[in-house]
Amino acid sequence: MDYQVARHNMVENQIRPNRVTDIRVINAMANIPRERFVPESAEAIAYGDKAVFLGKDRYLMAPMLFARLLQEAKISMDHIVLNIGCGSGYSAAVLAGVSKAVVGIEVDPLLAKKASTLMVELGIDNVLIVEKILIDGYAKQAPYDVIIFSGAIEQIPKKIIDQIADGGRLVTVITDASKSDGFMGKVIVTTKFGDLISKTEVFDAATPPLLDFKKEKYFKF
Repeated sequence: MDYQVARHNMVENQIRPNRVTDIRVINAMANIPRERFVPESAEAIAYGDKAVFLGKDRYLMAPMLFARLLQEAKISMDHIVLNIGCGSGYSAAVLAGVSKAVVGIEVDPLLAKKASTLMVELGIDNVLIVEKILIDGYAKQAPYDVIIFSGAIEQIPKKIIDQIADGGRLVTVITDASKSDGFMGKVIVTTKFGDLISKTEVFDAATPPLLDFKKEKYFKF
């Protein structure tokens, strides 16, 4: 399979037609070999328009949705980005091409190791991969100009909100577990100005969840 052609087709048939106009996002996704970040058995579908299973309830987000999230994040080349649930590192690798530096956190040790290895092999030197639980974020390098989740979540912990820089943004898909529509949710952009936190719904989206961010369930009597 010619993966260079597959990347070109991904950009021309999935990303550009879906209102992604940020040329830096387009170029970054055109340059990163997505097939390197999926299991060998999934390489042939790496550039399809669906999420790709990585193992242990983890997925690589569909290209079009990921590109839209990056565009909504409005990342600049002087921004520091936190990528929560970076998996095998694809999202962090793409983010590296549109920002100053990226911290990718991943709880699964095998995925974190693969992500770190691929950064070295691909010569990406502005990404730090940290193996740790996801719900705490990574306060050591905070605050972040942009925070992006690589999967849908049900809630954003306050300790992660606190890691957004003044004027910074957090972009993710928020789902409602009370609704029986699978992974469907809304892309929410959370912006922080001083003590003011604002949230804007941008568009409907569906993607597999990061299970670490489920809301607690309560019984009603």
